[in-house]
Amino acid sequence: MVSRRLSRETGHRRKFLAVIDETPECERAVAYASRRAKTTGGVLVLLFVVENADFQQFLGVEEVMRAEATASAKLALNNHAAKIRESLGIEPELIVREGAAKDEILAQVEEDQDIAILVLAASSAKEGPGPLVTATVAKGGGFPIPVTIVPQTLSDEDMEHLA
Repeated sequence: MVSRRLSRETGHRRKFLAVIDETPECERAVAYASRRAKTTGGVLVLLFVVENADFQQFLGVEEVMRAEATASAKLALNNHAAKIRESLGIEPELIVREGAAKDEILAQVEEDQDIAILVLAASSAKEGPGPLVTATVAKGGGFPIPVTIVPQTLSDEDMEHLA
């Protein structure tokens, strides 16, 4: 159970959460979420989750690997943010968390009571829609807020009409 959402109360704005990762469909989720935030007067939150399992295999270099992964995450977030600032003129919130993606997404939603919608993109690859989409829809997904799933093949023009 998630805490009560505050996005409709005075002094709060509805936030759209998009997860940044290395998948090609990530760009579509960010594009849709940023357009929805702009057209509704909301806020865009970009979250990059650094998987901590990668660090446990190499004990001697754990801190160096963690620092490199965090720097890479911040670079990815800043690159997406720069594109959004330039194309839409909005300033996204940028967050880096460490852990399992689904757990950290849920934790972020719980901590920020203004997050009202999670936006993911489904891959068009034959292997399936992607790990986050699969985790979200499997057995009800367990996400306590609405989830918007954007097809990877959705064009910018179509997105403009929908967002």
